[in-house]
Amino acid sequence: MMGQYDAEVAIAILYQGSGLSRRFLMQLRDDIPTIVYPGHWAFCGGHLDPGENADTAVVRELQEEIGYVPPQLSLFRRAIGPTQDGRQILRNFYAGALTVPVAALELNEGQELGLASVADIEQGYLFSQKNQEDRPMPPQHREMLLAFIAEQD
Repeated sequence: MMGQYDAEVAIAILYQGSGLSRRFLMQLRDDIPTIVYPGHWAFCGGHLDPGENADTAVVRELQEEIGYVPPQLSLFRRAIGPTQDGRQILRNFYAGALTVPVAALELNEGQELGLASVADIEQGYLFSQKNQEDRPMPPQHREMLLAFIAEQD
């Protein structure tokens, strides 16, 4: 299957609440032009290490990036799609409850953490307190969140 994509990532949809009041944890990526989707609100997670499976990678990435792993994580969906530079990425989307306040998380990567509402996701933007402006979400993350919301309700 590796011939169908250039890299594989494991990322987490972490949420609080339910229904229309549900909020989703997003991480504002750094404004570094050489990274994928710089300055965008995205999920926590990242590339699999050589020989690592997605289940292990998502836990490792969450520990590294925010110092938190939910009590239960389950694979929501796998999808192959492009990044803005045209590379094909296999994304393993996991879902789990965020059972602690955002203030209890460690920001070890990125500029800021925030909770996106269903309305934020529908419009594709979330306000950055740090930058005092709306910042976009990568289209694949937004689409997966919309699919997740539709399947949960």
